[in-house]
Amino acid sequence: MSDKIYPIGIQNFESLRQDGYFYIDKTALIYQMVKTGRYYFLSRPRRFGKSLLISTLGAYFQGKKELFTGLAMESLEKDWIKYPILHLDLNIEKYDVPESLDNILEKSLTEWEKLYGAEPSERSFSLRFAGIIQRAREKTGQRVVILVDEYDKPMLQAIGNEELQRQFRNTLKPFYGALKTMDGYIKFALLTGVTKFGKVSVFSDLNNLDDISMWNKYIEICGVSEREIHENLEAELHEFAEARGVTYEELCAELKACYDGYHFTHNSIGMYNPFSLLNAFKRKEFGSYWFETGTPTYLVKLLKKHNYDLERMAHEETDAQVLNSIDSESTNPIPVIYQSGYLTIKGYDERFGMYRLGFPNREVEEGFIRFLLPYYTKISKVESPFEIQKFVREVESGDYDSFLHRLQCFFADTTYEVVREQELHYENVLFIVFKLVGFYTQVEYKTSNGRVDLVLKTDKFIYIMEFKLEGTAEEALQQINDKQYALPFEMDGRKLFKIGINFSAKTRNIERWVVEY
Repeated sequence: MSDKIYPIGIQNFESLRQDGYFYIDKTALIYQMVKTGRYYFLSRPRRFGKSLLISTLGAYFQGKKELFTGLAMESLEKDWIKYPILHLDLNIEKYDVPESLDNILEKSLTEWEKLYGAEPSERSFSLRFAGIIQRAREKTGQRVVILVDEYDKPMLQAIGNEELQRQFRNTLKPFYGALKTMDGYIKFALLTGVTKFGKVSVFSDLNNLDDISMWNKYIEICGVSEREIHENLEAELHEFAEARGVTYEELCAELKACYDGYHFTHNSIGMYNPFSLLNAFKRKEFGSYWFETGTPTYLVKLLKKHNYDLERMAHEETDAQVLNSIDSESTNPIPVIYQSGYLTIKGYDERFGMYRLGFPNREVEEGFIRFLLPYYTKISKVESPFEIQKFVREVESGDYDSFLHRLQCFFADTTYEVVREQELHYENVLFIVFKLVGFYTQVEYKTSNGRVDLVLKTDKFIYIMEFKLEGTAEEALQQINDKQYALPFEMDGRKLFKIGINFSAKTRNIERWVVEY
């Protein structure tokens, strides 16, 4: 039996090493980073190891050689010099009022001033920060290391509240600007976060930061690669497979489907989500570990606010400029969703410089789609899994009347303001419902000009459905026959249902359906 202790939720490198927790050695990459540059920015989704990276850098710059015994850094670093470190962690506040950011900056600055002295004439946060950097250098004789964890947390928390975002931006912009002003006093700086706010935002003055978020060289700096799993957890893979009653190959395939698939640039290896992966190894069970530790409520609000067509999400295309930068006034929800880890890079068109996005893995796709349902229908979060379960069972038993009546329930009590919004809403609800059904049975889904074509396949039945907006159910059925949608299934032994369905703008629901079999 493996004796590994998995560091679930442990973000402090010193305690992790002292208490004997399992650690995948990232120190060769850290050494390379430190020796080949000075100012860095890294964005990764939450729970991806950013705080542990910051903590590891902190231990290294404090000269704590003993913590690196047995790691690559032990043989790489020869000098082990101790530097003054200013570590700012913005992870701990809620940031729902302007004072919340002021309070956390005040607390950090006061602590640093106790160490390195204060100057009464430095009244603003940025002047105090610059003064501390200068005095720390003068007092210790070494240049300063600056580590900022979750630099963007205040901005993220204020998405949708433009006034609060503006206030946070006006505070952070000059504060981070000290990094550029005090260049001669700084040895190394790393800012980490989930997103990169651009244009008129906190980053506009920080053009000296080297953004390594999409650089292949540093892809393995956070997260776990396939190589790292096999180098560090080979025996545990066999134990996991045995506990699950599956073969080693089946277990590896399941792990990959559930937790792999994060691509932070084109032509890069996929990275596993470390939080979900380590939880799965610890419990020897598959679960939605990462998804369940954070709710993407603000992302859903963005999707709804901008009337986003959800079907596009699984094959969205965009360029690096859009992916890399979130303008706080942007109307495009995709960059925030990508940088938050709910979408990832699936392909790249080199000729046009376009990235194709999609869900990274099954955990994220199922979790996100399930999460959407209560926001687009009247079905509550508690009822949602049961409604989908009943729907699937009715589909599998050939009870088309029951599942179409259940489908009507998903549309009940919804309100719209304009016709286009109504059409998009009905397409979005159908997309969510049939995407959820698709996790249990085979679904092919297509939309065009207010029409939705659907093919549902179970072991015993095939359903061909045509949804029309403001037509008739008979016209929808006629379309199935005229376009010969059933032709590919003529030799199939399963029972075939052709269903024409009309959606009424007046009742804002499915009006009626006709079935042919």
